[in-house]
Amino acid sequence: MIYARVAGSITSTINHPDLDGRRLLVCDKLTPDGKPAGGYLIAVDTVGAGAGETVIILDEGNGARQILGCKDAPVRSVVVGIVDEDAAGD
Repeated sequence: MIYARVAGSITSTINHPDLDGRRLLVCDKLTPDGKPAGGYLIAVDTVGAGAGETVIILDEGNGARQILGCKDAPVRSVVVGIVDEDAAGD
């Protein structure tokens, strides 16, 4: 699992059929204490996360495909949760 903050979403004109109707989010990686860790991921949104929210990302292809219910989808990362309160209590 990866802790990250949603920077925004990606819009594309052509998608793989398994991604039609699904939002792709750009997420900046965070350390466990909420500081920038460097790097980012593009993840499929499964929870309705928005820009600025802190999220938990599953970054493992087979698990991601199981969550989406698409055994052949070209997916590696999915947002699986929104963090209500970080370790600092913010």
